[in-house]
Amino acid sequence: MRLKGKVAIITGAANGIGLAAAERFAGEGATVAIADYDEDMGISRAQELKEKGLNAEFFQVNVADRHSIDSMAEAVKAAFGKIDILINNAGITRDGMLAKLSKDDFHAVIDVNLAGVFHCTQAVLPFMLEQGSGKIINTSSVSGIYGNIGQTNYAAAKAGVVGMTKTWAKELGRKGINVNAVAPGFISTGMTAKVPEKVIGQMQGMVPLGRLGKPEDIANAYLFLASDESDYVNGTVLHVDGGIMM
Repeated sequence: MRLKGKVAIITGAANGIGLAAAERFAGEGATVAIADYDEDMGISRAQELKEKGLNAEFFQVNVADRHSIDSMAEAVKAAFGKIDILINNAGITRDGMLAKLSKDDFHAVIDVNLAGVFHCTQAVLPFMLEQGSGKIINTSSVSGIYGNIGQTNYAAAKAGVVGMTKTWAKELGRKGINVNAVAPGFISTGMTAKVPEKVIGQMQGMVPLGRLGKPEDIANAYLFLASDESDYVNGTVLHVDGGIMM
């Protein structure tokens, strides 16, 4: 039980990587706040975990809206008495080549994938500072490290997440709060399910391990960074990409 007695907020936890993390964390003894915009799906996922004997509750949140985020963080603190872990996992894509990328699509991705990480972290920070401990894990991407065609907005947001991660690690380390990031590669989720098989094959061919990652691969990285085993890990960006960007 690597997270026994811990309270974890995981944003975007109603599906994909976030859901895999919620189940993994709850299985390791954490009480998990499934924070997601999709109320019906979130309630259903929390119920499924409860039926397995795990501790999980759904809290609706729009990570692009600060009032919604503050309300969620306060509700989690009121329900469970503390917040030990924050996983800034929620994210969207609105891909497009630079010449055709609309201002709306640019700002939508920045609002969720970058500003959302800032607002969620700032909302839980007072509770972590009060208790003198905490683990914050931000989700970047290999696109944010190396760039990717058609992802100006996404790459910019994910690169910004890396910068915030390292800044916060320096600011908060002496206050007992570790801040790290995970940079996933190509992961099999609902997003990749819409990609043509030919393109999937090309993606797999680029990965030295010869396969796309699974949501559980990222969940395991989150778990390490959230556990006591990573107490001396701070300001790092853990690549979980099958070696695609060596």
